[in-house]
Amino acid sequence: MAETFAVKLEEKRYLPDPRCRTNAWTPDYTQAYSTFLRDPEGFWENVARELDWFEPWDRVREWNYPYAKWFVNGKLNITTSCLDRHVAGGRKDKPAIVWHAESGEARILTYEALHREVMQFANGLKSLGVNKGDRVCIYMPLVPEQVVAMLACARIGAVHSVVFGGFGPDALAMRINDAEAKVLVTADVGYRRGKTVPLRELATEALTRTPGVEKVVVLRREIPAVELDPGTEVDYADLMARAAPDCPAVAMDSEDPLFILYTSGSTGAPKGIVHTCGGYAVGTYYTTRHVFDIKENDVYWCTADTGWITGHSYIVYGPLEVGTTVVLAEGTPDYPDPGAYWKLVQELGVTIFYTAPTAIRMFMRYGDEWPAKYDLSTLRVLGSVGEPLNPEAFEWYYRSIGGGRCPIVDTWWQTETGMHMITTMVGEAMKPGFAGKPVPGAVVDVVDRTGRPVPPGTGGFLVIREPWPAMLRTVHGNDERYCTYWSTIPGCYTAGDLAVKDEDGYIMVIGRADDLIVVAGHNIGTAEVESALVSHDAVAEAAVIGKPDPLKGNVIKAFVTLCVGVSPGDGLTDDLARHVRKSLGPVAVPAEIEFMERLPKTRSGKIMRRVLKARELGMDPGDISTLEE
Repeated sequence: MAETFAVKLEEKRYLPDPRCRTNAWTPDYTQAYSTFLRDPEGFWENVARELDWFEPWDRVREWNYPYAKWFVNGKLNITTSCLDRHVAGGRKDKPAIVWHAESGEARILTYEALHREVMQFANGLKSLGVNKGDRVCIYMPLVPEQVVAMLACARIGAVHSVVFGGFGPDALAMRINDAEAKVLVTADVGYRRGKTVPLRELATEALTRTPGVEKVVVLRREIPAVELDPGTEVDYADLMARAAPDCPAVAMDSEDPLFILYTSGSTGAPKGIVHTCGGYAVGTYYTTRHVFDIKENDVYWCTADTGWITGHSYIVYGPLEVGTTVVLAEGTPDYPDPGAYWKLVQELGVTIFYTAPTAIRMFMRYGDEWPAKYDLSTLRVLGSVGEPLNPEAFEWYYRSIGGGRCPIVDTWWQTETGMHMITTMVGEAMKPGFAGKPVPGAVVDVVDRTGRPVPPGTGGFLVIREPWPAMLRTVHGNDERYCTYWSTIPGCYTAGDLAVKDEDGYIMVIGRADDLIVVAGHNIGTAEVESALVSHDAVAEAAVIGKPDPLKGNVIKAFVTLCVGVSPGDGLTDDLARHVRKSLGPVAVPAEIEFMERLPKTRSGKIMRRVLKARELGMDPGDISTLEE
């Protein structure tokens, strides 16, 4: 890990309409955070009481470093807070899921209808021999049945492991075997950019290497319907038709596992992150309600896929616990044209929109004309997730999508944290480039390698000092790997990110700790150089890596994609170098700039710099199962 380093901070502030703060669930951040610090356990206990429990807890928190338990001996089932209480409490006819397919097909599931389908599918799983504690793998496109399958597993105490529908057979087989899943739920096909994705075919190939799978449930979407193998495959619709409509929720201990979700690191095999029932329910409920400031009539759209932690926490569990209307859209942001998302915002009256910086920068590339074609006046809150939101993207998002009136909640968190940890709460001053401050309920800091806080304006390591309810409990089958999160920097959970804090306590996440480049003894953050490049009018996206150099130790190489209509040439390389020099100084100027049509990204939108570096240096790129293409 690198030493600390100075960071040049240029701060702009945007103050939202005062009414945002007046009407917010957290009207005074400072007061809310002080309340939390005075009595952390009391703070989380008050949140937990807003959910449904079968039996109360004995203790709010048990902390035996590095292991935590939350709401000890409490009994609950997360689906009763997601479904039953809304059906009984006056929301049974409220739309829970509004689904739009790429083809234009659409469906609405009310809370009552979703509740019924979840119970039926839960009974269907039980008929296949799935019991509490069994693992079920879900490999599906973004359809309502995927959400139903997740909730049905939770209903009966089965542990779900969702695998993103864009993964291939190798990635699927590895995850099935590691989780020891006995049932796979899939679909015949998904649809992406007008093409068919043969999910069942890919799953069939994976299943040649997964001896533990006993049954496969197949959602058949194509007409005529594909023939199934009567020995191993079960039709989703037939299973539902045979299932009884009532399935009481199984009482789960707060610390029972809820799901396993795999996340890939820079090297090594993907990690199966284990989240449990009680703390995860409380953390996702609180952050969904307070960070997005969700009100009764909001229409909420998170554009992630349910196969990622963003989809688990902020499409399925958190929003349904709150009781909001969730938009699901199968498709891509720029298909059939770059107005696809804005057309849906207009048609559905979306009020809260949560997307990734990668998507925002892609929209920037197409210019203002596409959002300008649509009425986006229903939007009330904008969110960002997945990687740091660079200032240029913030400015465009704020102006072109939010009309200069919508608060932007730029959220930092991880698969491992389960819930938001840093953001700018609705109503607080926004600073482009800064995610914000720790959410009430989280103790986050920027430190040196010994765990000491670094001064404002100094880059360091982003850490979490105290346990939080939605934290991972272990890495499935590899507890030693879990412990490294808490042992890298003494007494802290180490996120693996570099960050800097300003005088007001706002935190800017600079990038991964392994994305720091040492050039002639100077520590250069990749995100700083990338942000400088993207601030040039010609550049849509950029990624930089360090290349070994006999004189300087490393030099910087930049990979750049240009805005639509812009071509390399006419001195653009030299102009970009001058632009970086002016922004960051001569030490940060790339020695090489290569123009590319697209950059390698994960399917959740993060640029995979290590793939670029491996290609450049002729090295093994490591695990690329999350690569988009």
